[in-house]
Amino acid sequence: MARAAESANPGDTAWMLVSSALVLIMMPGLALFYAGMVRSKNVLSTSMHTFAALGIIGVQWVVIGYSLAFGGEGTFIGGFGNMFLSGITPDSVTGTIPTYVFVMFQGMFAIITPALISGAVAGRMKFSSYCIFIVLWATLVYDPLAHWVWGDGGWLLEMGALDFAGGTVVHLSSGLSALLVAIFLGKRHGFPHERMAPHNLPMTLLGAGLLWFGWFGFNAGSALAAGGSAALAFTTTQTAAAAGALSWMLVEWRLTGKPSALGAASGIVAGLVVITPAAGFVLPGWALVMGLMAGAVCYGGVMLKHKLGYDDSLDAFGVHGVGGAFGAVVTGIFATVGATSLITGDLHQLWIQIVGVLAAGAYAAIVTFALLWILKKTIGLRVTRDEEVMGLDQTLHSESGYDF
Repeated sequence: MARAAESANPGDTAWMLVSSALVLIMMPGLALFYAGMVRSKNVLSTSMHTFAALGIIGVQWVVIGYSLAFGGEGTFIGGFGNMFLSGITPDSVTGTIPTYVFVMFQGMFAIITPALISGAVAGRMKFSSYCIFIVLWATLVYDPLAHWVWGDGGWLLEMGALDFAGGTVVHLSSGLSALLVAIFLGKRHGFPHERMAPHNLPMTLLGAGLLWFGWFGFNAGSALAAGGSAALAFTTTQTAAAAGALSWMLVEWRLTGKPSALGAASGIVAGLVVITPAAGFVLPGWALVMGLMAGAVCYGGVMLKHKLGYDDSLDAFGVHGVGGAFGAVVTGIFATVGATSLITGDLHQLWIQIVGVLAAGAYAAIVTFALLWILKKTIGLRVTRDEEVMGLDQTLHSESGYDF
């Protein structure tokens, strides 16, 4: 992290306030993206997964999350010195922005990461279990990983791992954890024989558009200043997202005979996920290559569920887990801006990226497995068969998404 200036820069502060708001709008975008893909009887319950994270992790971050991630200089964890944001005042500065702005910007990342996991649980997880799981997961998985990669003294940061905006911290950790949750829950009743088509693809496309829009704050905001690095990240984000959509459509068109709207939306997100760790480290030309690769790689990641038989309802692992790992590794191949990589003759950087992926993935998997095992043995994870068949909107929330 840049050494703090004596006072905040107004331009940087304005940009980071906007970036924080852009990341926040990704939450309703994610809710729409996921909700459109489920059956109509689960549209509200699926949306609630994201909005519950806004409330639960929004509180957790202020109480303890920020302190664990950024409140100290430990090797593996921050500390408890900034619980309830103690020790921070309106005059506190982080880099060239007020520390309060930095706290809120990073808090948006903390909120959306566990919400991404909900794509694997749609239609069959107890809401109470989900709420308990995400607050524990954020505290025990996300906060330590954020410190490893971005916090002062974090061991992956000290090693030199490159993760501009969260390829390992956000996407790999949530995607891999989503796979474990899907396995623990088991398949939806009727999967894969019963037709479970998305009930509202225009809703999913709208959600994808909001995610794309908000991702400019996610990636370009991670420069933590309004300057050339943010401009580069903005450009690579746009380029990779477009290339991911094109690539997915072409692959699907070639293999199935028709390009789908769901495929285009998934390709957009795939391109965004893969460029996230590299956004400020690669030139636009390499971002184009990464986006084109992202569509094909994540399409293959989604197809894994049909070959291996697990039920990742909304492809959280196929897009975020596979895409996050792939993006982090290829950052070590294509990074040339403020960093070196394989194409500049630095094989060691590629090795560091692989170590980061393996370490973050293993840690997230082990802790997630433990959390799920404990919850399954105590309060249970899955709703009853009757509740699932009736739909979780009615059985868990006493509401209906559509009342015509």
